[in-house]
Amino acid sequence: METSGKPSTAQIVLLATSSALTAALYTIYKRKSSHVAKLREAKKMPLNPDLKTILDEAPGKCVPYAVIEGVVRSVKETLNSQFVGNCKGVIERLTLKEKKMVWNRTTHIWNDCEKVIHQRTNTVPFDLAPHDDTIPTTVRVVRPLDAAELDLETTYENFHSSQQSLTNVISHFISGERPQGIQETEEMLRLGASMTGVGELVLDNNLVRLQPPKQGLRYFLSRLDYDTLLNKQEGNLRIWRVLTVLFGLTACATLFYLLWRQYVLRKERRKERSLLDEYRKWQSKRLQDLHLAEEDLSPTSCTVCLNRERSCVFLECGHVCACEECYRALPEPKKCPICRATIDRIVPLYNS
Repeated sequence: METSGKPSTAQIVLLATSSALTAALYTIYKRKSSHVAKLREAKKMPLNPDLKTILDEAPGKCVPYAVIEGVVRSVKETLNSQFVGNCKGVIERLTLKEKKMVWNRTTHIWNDCEKVIHQRTNTVPFDLAPHDDTIPTTVRVVRPLDAAELDLETTYENFHSSQQSLTNVISHFISGERPQGIQETEEMLRLGASMTGVGELVLDNNLVRLQPPKQGLRYFLSRLDYDTLLNKQEGNLRIWRVLTVLFGLTACATLFYLLWRQYVLRKERRKERSLLDEYRKWQSKRLQDLHLAEEDLSPTSCTVCLNRERSCVFLECGHVCACEECYRALPEPKKCPICRATIDRIVPLYNS
Protein backbone atom coordinates (compact mmCIF):
# COMPACT_ATOMS: atom_id res chain seq x y z
CA MET A 1 0.00 0.00 0.00
CA GLU A 2 1.27 3.48 -0.86
CA THR A 3 2.09 6.04 1.82
CA SER A 4 -0.89 8.09 0.69
CA GLY A 5 -3.18 5.27 1.80
CA LYS A 6 -4.22 4.19 -1.67
CA PRO A 7 -3.94 0.44 -2.48
CA SER A 8 -1.07 -0.47 -4.78
CA THR A 9 -1.66 -1.73 -8.31
CA ALA A 10 -0.63 -5.25 -7.31
CA GLN A 11 -3.15 -5.30 -4.45
CA ILE A 12 -5.95 -4.06 -6.70
CA VAL A 13 -5.09 -6.69 -9.33
CA LEU A 14 -4.98 -9.43 -6.67
CA LEU A 15 -8.34 -8.40 -5.23
CA ALA A 16 -10.00 -8.10 -8.65
CA THR A 17 -8.54 -11.38 -9.93
CA SER A 18 -9.39 -13.40 -6.83
CA SER A 19 -12.91 -11.93 -6.74
CA ALA A 20 -13.51 -12.69 -10.44
CA LEU A 21 -12.15 -16.24 -10.08
CA THR A 22 -14.26 -16.79 -6.97
CA ALA A 23 -17.39 -15.69 -8.84
CA ALA A 24 -16.56 -17.90 -11.84
CA LEU A 25 -15.71 -20.93 -9.68
CA TYR A 26 -18.84 -20.45 -7.59
CA THR A 27 -20.97 -20.38 -10.74
CA ILE A 28 -19.37 -23.63 -11.96
CA TYR A 29 -19.75 -25.17 -8.49
CA LYS A 30 -23.45 -24.27 -8.29
CA ARG A 31 -24.08 -25.74 -11.74
CA LYS A 32 -22.25 -28.96 -10.93
CA SER A 33 -23.91 -29.11 -7.52
CA SER A 34 -27.28 -28.95 -9.26
CA HIS A 35 -26.23 -31.78 -11.60
CA VAL A 36 -25.08 -33.96 -8.70
CA ALA A 37 -28.29 -33.27 -6.76
CA LYS A 38 -30.37 -34.27 -9.79
CA LEU A 39 -28.24 -37.39 -10.28
CA ARG A 40 -28.76 -38.28 -6.62
CA GLU A 41 -32.54 -37.85 -7.05
CA ALA A 42 -32.69 -39.82 -10.34
CA LYS A 43 -35.19 -42.67 -10.23
CA LYS A 44 -33.59 -46.10 -10.42
CA MET A 45 -35.62 -48.24 -12.80
CA PRO A 46 -35.65 -52.06 -12.88
CA LEU A 47 -34.65 -53.70 -16.16
CA ASN A 48 -37.37 -56.37 -16.15
CA PRO A 49 -40.83 -56.94 -17.70
CA ASP A 50 -42.36 -54.47 -15.21
CA LEU A 51 -40.46 -51.59 -16.84
CA LYS A 52 -42.94 -51.11 -19.67
CA THR A 53 -45.86 -51.21 -17.23
CA ILE A 54 -44.23 -48.53 -15.05
CA LEU A 55 -43.59 -46.30 -18.07
CA ASP A 56 -47.08 -46.86 -19.48
CA GLU A 57 -48.57 -45.56 -16.22
CA ALA A 58 -46.14 -42.60 -15.94
CA PRO A 59 -47.21 -39.12 -17.15
CA GLY A 60 -46.42 -38.84 -20.86
CA LYS A 61 -45.12 -42.42 -20.73
CA CYS A 62 -41.71 -41.18 -19.66
CA VAL A 63 -39.52 -40.69 -16.62
CA PRO A 64 -37.62 -37.37 -17.03
CA TYR A 65 -34.47 -38.55 -15.23
CA ALA A 66 -33.93 -42.23 -14.64
CA VAL A 67 -31.10 -44.67 -13.96
CA ILE A 68 -30.91 -47.96 -15.84
CA GLU A 69 -28.20 -50.61 -15.51
CA GLY A 70 -27.57 -53.45 -17.92
CA VAL A 71 -25.19 -55.05 -20.39
CA VAL A 72 -24.49 -53.92 -23.95
CA ARG A 73 -26.15 -55.88 -26.76
CA SER A 74 -26.15 -55.03 -30.46
CA VAL A 75 -29.39 -54.57 -32.35
CA LYS A 76 -28.21 -55.88 -35.74
CA GLU A 77 -24.67 -54.98 -36.75
CA THR A 78 -21.51 -54.91 -34.67
CA LEU A 79 -18.17 -53.18 -35.05
CA ASN A 80 -14.95 -55.20 -35.20
CA SER A 81 -11.70 -53.92 -33.73
CA GLN A 82 -9.16 -53.00 -36.40
CA PHE A 83 -6.27 -54.19 -34.24
CA VAL A 84 -7.53 -56.90 -31.84
CA GLY A 85 -8.97 -60.16 -33.06
CA ASN A 86 -12.40 -61.36 -31.92
CA CYS A 87 -13.10 -57.97 -30.28
CA LYS A 88 -16.57 -56.66 -31.09
CA GLY A 89 -18.44 -53.61 -29.92
CA VAL A 90 -21.04 -50.98 -30.71
CA ILE A 91 -18.90 -47.81 -30.46
CA GLU A 92 -15.37 -47.47 -31.84
CA ARG A 93 -13.22 -44.37 -31.51
CA LEU A 94 -9.89 -44.03 -33.32
CA THR A 95 -7.61 -41.21 -32.21
CA LEU A 96 -4.27 -39.98 -33.53
CA LYS A 97 -2.35 -37.62 -31.25
CA GLU A 98 0.84 -35.79 -32.09
CA LYS A 99 3.21 -35.59 -29.14
CA LYS A 100 6.00 -33.05 -29.10
CA MET A 101 8.20 -30.95 -26.85
CA VAL A 102 7.78 -27.16 -27.07
CA TRP A 103 10.40 -24.70 -25.83
CA ASN A 104 8.97 -22.21 -23.34
CA ARG A 105 10.73 -18.89 -23.89
CA THR A 106 9.64 -17.63 -20.46
CA THR A 107 10.70 -20.54 -18.22
CA HIS A 108 13.43 -21.75 -20.62
CA ILE A 109 12.42 -25.41 -20.35
CA TRP A 110 10.93 -27.97 -22.73
CA ASN A 111 7.24 -28.72 -22.08
CA ASP A 112 5.23 -31.76 -23.21
CA CYS A 113 2.46 -30.93 -25.67
CA GLU A 114 -0.28 -33.08 -27.22
CA LYS A 115 -2.48 -32.30 -30.21
CA VAL A 116 -5.29 -34.41 -31.66
CA ILE A 117 -4.64 -34.53 -35.39
CA HIS A 118 -7.40 -37.00 -36.27
CA GLN A 119 -10.35 -38.61 -34.51
CA ARG A 120 -13.11 -40.77 -35.93
CA THR A 121 -16.00 -42.34 -34.02
CA ASN A 122 -18.16 -45.13 -35.43
CA THR A 123 -21.35 -46.31 -33.78
CA VAL A 124 -24.18 -48.77 -34.42
CA PRO A 125 -27.55 -49.03 -32.63
CA PHE A 126 -27.41 -50.97 -29.37
CA ASP A 127 -29.53 -51.87 -26.34
CA LEU A 128 -29.03 -52.26 -22.65
CA ALA A 129 -30.28 -55.70 -21.60
CA PRO A 130 -30.55 -57.53 -18.25
CA HIS A 131 -27.67 -59.71 -17.11
CA ASP A 132 -30.11 -62.63 -17.27
CA ASP A 133 -30.43 -63.60 -20.96
CA THR A 134 -33.84 -65.18 -20.33
CA ILE A 135 -35.45 -61.77 -19.67
CA PRO A 136 -36.53 -60.25 -22.99
CA THR A 137 -36.77 -56.60 -21.81
CA THR A 138 -34.28 -54.19 -23.42
CA VAL A 139 -33.70 -50.44 -23.54
CA ARG A 140 -32.60 -48.78 -26.77
CA VAL A 141 -29.82 -46.20 -26.21
CA VAL A 142 -30.35 -43.09 -28.33
CA ARG A 143 -27.59 -40.63 -29.30
CA PRO A 144 -24.86 -42.17 -27.12
CA LEU A 145 -22.23 -39.71 -28.39
CA ASP A 146 -24.15 -36.87 -26.68
CA ALA A 147 -23.38 -38.35 -23.25
CA ALA A 148 -21.45 -36.02 -20.96
CA GLU A 149 -19.38 -38.94 -19.75
CA LEU A 150 -19.05 -41.70 -22.36
CA ASP A 151 -16.82 -44.31 -20.77
CA LEU A 152 -15.00 -46.38 -23.44
CA GLU A 153 -12.45 -49.16 -22.97
CA THR A 154 -8.99 -48.79 -24.55
CA THR A 155 -8.47 -51.86 -26.75
CA TYR A 156 -5.31 -50.82 -28.61
CA GLU A 157 -2.55 -48.28 -28.05
CA ASN A 158 0.68 -47.80 -29.95
CA PHE A 159 3.28 -45.05 -30.10
CA HIS A 160 5.13 -44.39 -33.38
CA SER A 161 8.38 -42.57 -32.59
CA SER A 162 9.64 -39.85 -34.92
CA GLN A 163 12.84 -40.48 -36.84
CA GLN A 164 15.56 -38.11 -35.66
CA SER A 165 18.47 -36.98 -37.82
CA LEU A 166 21.11 -34.33 -37.26
CA THR A 167 19.36 -31.95 -39.67
CA ASN A 168 16.02 -32.49 -37.92
CA VAL A 169 17.56 -31.92 -34.49
CA ILE A 170 19.06 -28.60 -35.61
CA SER A 171 15.82 -27.43 -37.26
CA HIS A 172 13.79 -28.44 -34.19
CA PHE A 173 16.17 -26.54 -31.93
CA ILE A 174 15.80 -23.42 -34.08
CA SER A 175 11.99 -23.68 -34.38
CA GLY A 176 11.48 -24.47 -30.66
CA GLU A 177 9.42 -27.62 -31.39
CA ARG A 178 10.74 -31.15 -31.00
CA PRO A 179 8.34 -33.85 -32.36
CA GLN A 180 8.34 -37.10 -30.40
CA GLY A 181 5.91 -39.20 -32.39
CA ILE A 182 2.30 -40.19 -33.04
CA GLN A 183 0.10 -41.88 -30.43
CA GLU A 184 -2.48 -44.22 -31.99
CA THR A 185 -5.39 -45.28 -29.78
CA GLU A 186 -8.51 -47.36 -30.29
CA GLU A 187 -11.33 -47.24 -27.74
CA MET A 188 -14.48 -49.35 -27.87
CA LEU A 189 -17.71 -50.00 -26.05
CA ARG A 190 -17.60 -53.77 -26.21
CA LEU A 191 -20.46 -56.22 -26.38
CA GLY A 192 -21.36 -57.59 -22.96
CA ALA A 193 -19.91 -54.62 -21.07
CA SER A 194 -21.88 -53.55 -18.00
CA MET A 195 -23.22 -50.03 -18.43
CA THR A 196 -25.07 -47.49 -16.35
CA GLY A 197 -27.23 -45.06 -18.27
CA VAL A 198 -28.76 -41.91 -16.80
CA GLY A 199 -31.19 -39.92 -18.91
CA GLU A 200 -34.79 -39.66 -20.02
CA LEU A 201 -36.59 -43.00 -20.23
CA VAL A 202 -39.44 -43.04 -22.78
CA LEU A 203 -41.93 -45.70 -23.94
CA ASP A 204 -42.54 -45.20 -27.66
CA ASN A 205 -44.54 -47.77 -29.68
CA ASN A 206 -43.67 -50.57 -27.27
CA LEU A 207 -39.97 -49.62 -27.49
CA VAL A 208 -38.22 -48.32 -24.38
CA ARG A 209 -35.66 -45.64 -25.20
CA LEU A 210 -32.94 -43.97 -23.13
CA GLN A 211 -32.23 -40.53 -24.57
CA PRO A 212 -30.60 -37.22 -23.57
CA PRO A 213 -32.71 -35.55 -20.85
CA LYS A 214 -34.27 -32.11 -21.11
CA GLN A 215 -34.05 -29.09 -18.75
CA GLY A 216 -30.24 -29.00 -18.86
CA LEU A 217 -29.76 -32.34 -17.09
CA ARG A 218 -26.64 -34.38 -17.87
CA TYR A 219 -26.68 -37.55 -19.93
CA PHE A 220 -24.43 -40.36 -18.62
CA LEU A 221 -23.24 -43.61 -20.15
CA SER A 222 -20.64 -45.14 -17.87
CA ARG A 223 -19.07 -48.53 -17.21
CA LEU A 224 -19.26 -47.68 -13.50
CA ASP A 225 -22.22 -48.77 -11.40
CA TYR A 226 -24.63 -46.09 -10.21
CA ASP A 227 -23.18 -45.71 -6.68
CA THR A 228 -19.59 -45.44 -7.96
CA LEU A 229 -20.66 -42.96 -10.64
CA LEU A 230 -22.42 -40.83 -8.02
CA ASN A 231 -19.37 -40.94 -5.72
CA LYS A 232 -17.12 -39.89 -8.60
CA GLN A 233 -19.32 -36.88 -9.41
CA GLU A 234 -19.47 -35.91 -5.73
CA GLY A 235 -15.65 -36.15 -5.55
CA ASN A 236 -15.31 -33.80 -8.54
CA LEU A 237 -17.80 -31.47 -6.88
CA ARG A 238 -15.68 -31.35 -3.71
CA ILE A 239 -12.67 -30.24 -5.77
CA TRP A 240 -14.65 -27.31 -7.20
CA ARG A 241 -15.90 -26.44 -3.71
CA VAL A 242 -12.35 -26.40 -2.30
CA LEU A 243 -11.14 -24.19 -5.17
CA THR A 244 -14.07 -21.81 -4.64
CA VAL A 245 -13.37 -21.58 -0.90
CA LEU A 246 -9.62 -21.04 -1.42
CA PHE A 247 -10.05 -18.20 -3.90
CA GLY A 248 -12.89 -16.77 -1.80
CA LEU A 249 -10.66 -16.73 1.27
CA THR A 250 -7.92 -15.07 -0.79
CA ALA A 251 -10.33 -12.34 -1.88
CA CYS A 252 -11.64 -11.86 1.68
CA ALA A 253 -8.12 -11.78 3.15
CA THR A 254 -7.01 -9.19 0.57
CA LEU A 255 -10.07 -7.03 1.22
CA PHE A 256 -9.63 -7.35 4.99
CA TYR A 257 -5.95 -6.36 4.70
CA LEU A 258 -6.80 -3.26 2.63
CA LEU A 259 -9.52 -2.20 5.08
CA TRP A 260 -7.21 -2.83 8.04
CA ARG A 261 -4.46 -0.73 6.46
CA GLN A 262 -6.95 2.07 5.83
CA TYR A 263 -8.00 1.89 9.50
CA VAL A 264 -4.37 1.98 10.70
CA LEU A 265 -3.52 4.94 8.44
CA ARG A 266 -6.56 6.91 9.59
CA LYS A 267 -5.70 6.16 13.22
CA GLU A 268 -2.13 7.37 12.66
CA ARG A 269 -3.37 10.53 10.97
CA ARG A 270 -5.73 11.27 13.88
CA LYS A 271 -2.83 10.73 16.27
CA GLU A 272 -0.63 13.08 14.24
CA ARG A 273 -3.32 15.79 14.25
CA SER A 274 -3.74 15.36 17.99
CA LEU A 275 0.01 15.65 18.56
CA LEU A 276 0.19 18.71 16.32
CA ASP A 277 -2.60 20.38 18.29
CA GLU A 278 -0.79 19.60 21.55
CA TYR A 279 2.43 20.99 20.11
CA ARG A 280 0.72 24.22 19.05
CA LYS A 281 -0.77 24.64 22.53
CA TRP A 282 2.62 24.01 24.11
CA GLN A 283 4.29 26.48 21.71
CA SER A 284 1.67 29.12 22.51
CA LYS A 285 2.27 28.61 26.25
CA ARG A 286 6.05 28.78 25.67
CA LEU A 287 5.67 32.10 23.82
CA GLN A 288 3.65 33.50 26.69
CA ASP A 289 6.32 32.43 29.18
CA LEU A 290 8.98 34.18 27.08
CA HIS A 291 6.75 37.25 26.59
CA LEU A 292 7.08 36.92 22.83
CA ALA A 293 4.56 37.34 20.04
CA GLU A 294 4.33 34.66 17.35
CA GLU A 295 5.18 37.18 14.63
CA ASP A 296 8.42 38.02 16.47
CA LEU A 297 9.73 34.49 15.92
CA SER A 298 12.01 33.67 13.01
CA PRO A 299 10.59 30.99 10.65
CA THR A 300 13.82 29.07 11.21
CA SER A 301 13.75 29.16 15.00
CA CYS A 302 14.00 25.90 16.93
CA THR A 303 10.50 24.75 17.86
CA VAL A 304 11.73 23.52 21.28
CA CYS A 305 13.80 26.39 22.72
CA LEU A 306 12.54 29.12 20.33
CA ASN A 307 15.96 30.76 20.58
CA ARG A 308 18.49 28.97 18.39
CA GLU A 309 18.23 28.25 14.68
CA ARG A 310 17.12 24.86 13.40
CA SER A 311 20.24 22.92 12.52
CA CYS A 312 19.39 19.25 11.88
CA VAL A 313 17.07 17.04 9.85
CA PHE A 314 15.37 14.11 11.61
CA LEU A 315 15.29 10.82 9.73
CA GLU A 316 13.29 8.99 8.66
CA CYS A 317 10.38 11.45 9.12
CA GLY A 318 12.32 14.31 7.48
CA HIS A 319 11.19 17.11 9.82
CA VAL A 320 13.47 20.13 10.35
CA CYS A 321 12.23 21.50 13.64
CA ALA A 322 15.00 21.63 16.26
CA CYS A 323 18.55 22.65 16.94
CA GLU A 324 21.27 20.13 17.73
CA GLU A 325 21.34 21.07 21.45
CA CYS A 326 17.61 20.42 21.86
CA TYR A 327 17.95 17.17 19.92
CA ARG A 328 20.59 15.97 22.38
CA ALA A 329 18.31 16.97 25.28
CA LEU A 330 15.43 14.79 24.00
CA PRO A 331 14.78 11.74 26.24
CA GLU A 332 15.50 8.21 25.00
CA PRO A 333 14.14 6.83 22.77
CA LYS A 334 14.38 10.08 20.86
CA LYS A 335 11.22 11.03 18.97
CA CYS A 336 10.36 13.87 16.63
CA PRO A 337 8.55 16.69 18.52
CA ILE A 338 6.22 17.16 15.53
CA CYS A 339 5.08 13.66 14.53
CA ARG A 340 6.45 11.53 17.42
CA ALA A 341 8.18 9.20 14.95
CA THR A 342 11.33 7.49 16.22
CA ILE A 343 14.49 9.35 15.16
CA ASP A 344 16.91 6.86 13.59
CA ARG A 345 19.59 9.42 12.77
CA ILE A 346 20.09 13.12 12.03
CA VAL A 347 21.69 15.03 9.19
CA PRO A 348 23.29 18.41 9.99
CA LEU A 349 21.63 21.35 8.26
CA TYR A 350 23.81 24.22 7.04
CA ASN A 351 22.08 27.52 6.24
CA SER A 352 23.92 29.66 3.72
